[in-house]
Amino acid sequence: MKVTINIDDDLLTRVMASSGIKSKTEAINHTLREWDRRHRLKDMLEKIAARTDEEMREAFDPNYDLMASRLAETAALYGKGTRAH
Repeated sequence: MKVTINIDDDLLTRVMASSGIKSKTEAINHTLREWDRRHRLKDMLEKIAARTDEEMREAFDPNYDLMASRLAETAALYGKGTRAH
């Protein structure tokens, strides 16, 4: 969508410099996407925080064994990620 708007030039320049984005259009799109991402994350966290203790307990598998998962990892891969180099 093409729109004519007044934008603070200094602010746009700072956003472009801090993000490494070269295009004004992409800087604005990036900023809008980031705002949307943060808003959706905030909404999700508010929904989680509103859960009762019982709902929180039901959200996790009581049989999950974190230590067994850690011990099952091979020492060579631990902390090095899973991507091929």
